[in-house]
Amino acid sequence: MSKTVEKQIKCSSTDDTNLQKGNFVHSTPKLKSSKLPVRSVLTESTNNKKITESPIIGNVQEAYIKDKVRSKESETPESSQCGPPTQPSQYPKQNNTTSQNNDCHKKDVQTKHKWTLSDFDIGKPLGKGKFGNVYLAREKRSKFVVALKVLFKSAINNFNNEHQVRREIEIQTHLRHPNILRMYAYFHDESRVYLVLEYAPKGALYKALQSSPNKYFDEPTSAKYIAQVADALKYCHAHKVIHRDIKPENLLLGANGEIKIADFGWSVHAPSSRRETLCGTLDYLSPEMVVGKPHNEKVDLWSLGVLCYEFLVGKPPFESASFDGTYRAISEVKYSFPSHVSERAKDLIKKLLVFNPDSRLSLEGILKHPWILQYTNIDK
Repeated sequence: MSKTVEKQIKCSSTDDTNLQKGNFVHSTPKLKSSKLPVRSVLTESTNNKKITESPIIGNVQEAYIKDKVRSKESETPESSQCGPPTQPSQYPKQNNTTSQNNDCHKKDVQTKHKWTLSDFDIGKPLGKGKFGNVYLAREKRSKFVVALKVLFKSAINNFNNEHQVRREIEIQTHLRHPNILRMYAYFHDESRVYLVLEYAPKGALYKALQSSPNKYFDEPTSAKYIAQVADALKYCHAHKVIHRDIKPENLLLGANGEIKIADFGWSVHAPSSRRETLCGTLDYLSPEMVVGKPHNEKVDLWSLGVLCYEFLVGKPPFESASFDGTYRAISEVKYSFPSHVSERAKDLIKKLLVFNPDSRLSLEGILKHPWILQYTNIDK
C-alpha cells in the first residue's frame, strides 16, 4: 500500500441522507485477516498457481466502475449518464438498457482508469470472510458509496484458491439482476485483491434472521424472500451459472429490504457439463453431492428448499451434532416439521427436498406455487 494511502484521508461531504457521518473514518483501517465462517464450509482441490500470476487479476482490463462512477479522465456530461441510477428501486431491467450500455462501454474503453485504494475513502468494517474483510467505502471523486471486499493474496495462496477468486470475478461482473449484488470493478496491489461491490445498506439476512422472534421469519416474509432468490437463480441458470452456496449468510438486504445474493465464490459456469466437486456449506449440501455423484444446476433447487426451511424454522432441516449425522440425514432425506409450519409451505419444501434432482420442483414452479402466490404479487 502506498504511503499516501497510509496517511490520513480527509472525508468529503456527501448528499446521501441514508449514510451516517460516523460510518467513514479519516484514515485507512488496517486490513487484517479474519476468522473462518461459523458454518462448516467444504473446500475443493485447486491448482497451485500464484495469485500474482493471474491474467484476470493482473491485467485489470475491466477494472473500472462502468455504470456508477464518472471516469477520472472525462468531464463530459454524458459520462455520468452511463448505467443504472443509484437507487435500487430504480434499477432498470437489462433488456431495456442494451443500447445505452453499449454506448457506455465505448466511452469506458476510451476513458479506462486503473483503480487503486487511494481512489476510495475507507469506512467501517461490514463483514468478515475466509480470505479477508469487507468495508464500507466511497469513491472520492463521485462520492458514490460501495462495499470494498479486501482479499489477502497470502490467504488465497495458502488455500490454493486462486482459481476460485478468478471465477468469482469473472461470473459476478457479468450478472445484472435486481436481486444479485453487483460487482462494479476489481483491482489489486502487492498483497491484496479488491472487489468493488454494490452496497447493501440493510446488511446480512442471517443477522436479520437471528434477530427475529424465535429466530425465524413469518410466512409472508419467508415467501417474499424465497420468491426473490428463486427469480435471481432463474436468471443465473439461464446464463449457465450454478451458485452452489445459497444460504442466509450469503444473502444481503438492499435499501428497500430486497434480497441481494452476495457471494459467488463457489459458483461455476456449466454450459452442458455435470460437476463432480464437493463444495459449499455442509447443512446445504444436496444428496448427489453427499454420495459423490455428479451434479448440475439442480443443486440450487435443493439449497432453496433448505433455505425455505431455515427461514420458517430457524435452523436447517438436516442439522445434527456430528458431520456424519448430517451426511446421513441428507442422504436419507430425513427431516421433520414443527407444528407452526403451514401445509402449503410444507408442500413447497417437500417438492424441493427430493433425492432425485430431476424430480425437484423447477424455479418456474416455485414462482407459481400457491404458497408463494399467497404472499406475493408475482404471477410467473
